[in-house]
Amino acid sequence: MAKYFGGYAVKNIMTYKGYTARIEFDQRDNIFAGKVIGFADTITFHGETVKELRDDFRAAIDHYIEDCAVTGRNPMKAASGKMMLRVSPEVHARALTAAKIEGKSLNQWAEEVLNKAAHN
Repeated sequence: MAKYFGGYAVKNIMTYKGYTARIEFDQRDNIFAGKVIGFADTITFHGETVKELRDDFRAAIDHYIEDCAVTGRNPMKAASGKMMLRVSPEVHARALTAAKIEGKSLNQWAEEVLNKAAHN
C-alpha cells in the first residue's frame, strides 16, 4: 500500500517510531537498502527480503534511541522548526491576505497550510 506525503503516493518509504526511511533496491548487491531521512544523523539498514529490511530498520531505530539514552543525547528531530521560503511577491501578498482574513499571523497560517498538505 502506498503512503502519501504532500498529496503524492510514495511507495518506497517505511516509517517506525516517527522516523521515515527511503528504500532503494541495490541491483549490484541484490539487496534492499534504506536510509533514514530528514535529519543530520546517518542511519542505514538493509535486507535481502522485505521482512529482513523491516526488521533491520526497526533494530536500527531502536539501537539509535538506546544509544542516545546511554550517551545522554536527545534523539535528533527531523527539523528545527525554522523555515525560510522564497516566493514571488504575488504569492507572498496572497498568503498575507489569506492569513489576515482568518485573523492569523502569516506564520500561523503557513504552519496550518503546510501541516494539511503534509498529511494529505
